[in-house]
Amino acid sequence: MTLKTESPTSPPRRPRGALRRLRALPSWSLLAVGTLTGALAGGAYGALTPPAYSASAYVVAVPTAKSDPQTALGFAQAYGRVATQLALLGDAQVWAGVPVRTLRESVRSATSPDAPMVAVTATSARPDLAVDMANAVTRAMTRHATHTKNATHVELRQFSRAVEPTEPSSASPALTGLVGASAGGLLGGLALLARPRHTDADSMGSAVVPGPATAADAHGQL
Repeated sequence: MTLKTESPTSPPRRPRGALRRLRALPSWSLLAVGTLTGALAGGAYGALTPPAYSASAYVVAVPTAKSDPQTALGFAQAYGRVATQLALLGDAQVWAGVPVRTLRESVRSATSPDAPMVAVTATSARPDLAVDMANAVTRAMTRHATHTKNATHVELRQFSRAVEPTEPSSASPALTGLVGASAGGLLGGLALLARPRHTDADSMGSAVVPGPATAADAHGQL
C-alpha cells in the first residue's frame, strides 16, 4: 500500500492593492502632486492671512561736552536693548493708544555697530497704528535719555520719524505659493525616494515548492 502525503503550500504573496497602485504610478506623479498641493496651500495661506504693515523710526545718540562719540555709541547699543522693556513701553503706550502687551509683540529695535543710531520698527495690520507705535517708542526713548543725560552725558535725538507705509511688509500670496510649491516638491521627492520599488519577483510571484515526500513515497511502498 502506497501512502502519499501532500504538504499544504501557501499561495504566493502578492502586494496589496494600494501598494501595487503606488508602485504603478509614474515617477513624476509624486513630484507633481506635492508641488501642486504645496502651491495651493501656500497661496491660500497668503490670501487668507491679513496683510501686515511695518513702519520704522530712528533716533541717534549724541555725546555732550563731557562725553565722546565712542561713549555715545555704547549708549546707543544700550538703548537699543531696552527699547522694548517695560520701563519705556509704559510711557509709549499712552501716546500709541495700545496696551503694553501689544507694543511688546509688535515693536522691534535694531542698532548698528558702527553708528550711534537706534532703529525702532513696529508692525501692525493698520499702517497708521504701526506709525503711531514706532513714533511713541522713540519718543519715550528720547524723553528717558533727556532725564538721565546729566549722568550718562549722552542724549537721544529724533533722527527720522516713522512714515505711513504704502505697501504691506508681509509676503504676498504669490510668494507664499512659490514657497509652498518648493516645499511640496521637496516632500514629493522624498516620497519618491521612499516609494517601494517594483521588482521582477513581484510580477512573477513566488515559486511554488512542493512539500517534502514521505519515506513511503520515496520507496514507493511501506
